[in-house]
Amino acid sequence: MHFTADLNDPTTLVFIAVVLFFLMLAYFGVHKKIGGALDARSDAIRAELEEARRLREEAQTLLASYQRKQKEAEAQAESIVKQARSDAEHMAVQAREDLGERLERRAAQAEAKIANAEAQAMSEVKNKAADLAMDTAETLLRTKLTAGDKSKLVQEGIKQMGAALS
Repeated sequence: MHFTADLNDPTTLVFIAVVLFFLMLAYFGVHKKIGGALDARSDAIRAELEEARRLREEAQTLLASYQRKQKEAEAQAESIVKQARSDAEHMAVQAREDLGERLERRAAQAEAKIANAEAQAMSEVKNKAADLAMDTAETLLRTKLTAGDKSKLVQEGIKQMGAALS
């Protein structure tokens, strides 16, 4: 390719127009405005990146905090469940002990009532036997009986005693 300095040549005219265009742009400071706009855009992008980085770090911090709180809540829930089981077992043992004690007291009360009833029955039998013996003795003393009559009377007294004891 070769260059001719002929002013009628369209290539030379285009070259001169382009050079004048660039000189005019330089004169009006368009390159500074374009550089300033690019710098402003670069600063805005940098600020957005910094903001995004800060937000990401903040989000990671919050996530870690929530995960820690979740683990703490799970541990606390597990602790509550363990405590509830322990309390339930303790209450069951206590209820068994209380029931055993109540049953023992009732058994002791029933035995005491039975012993009391036996003692009262024995006392009544003794009193009846004594009354019958006294009645028989009185009857024997008031009437003078023969030996056969006496034996009949004793037999009859024994029968009455047996009937009274039943």
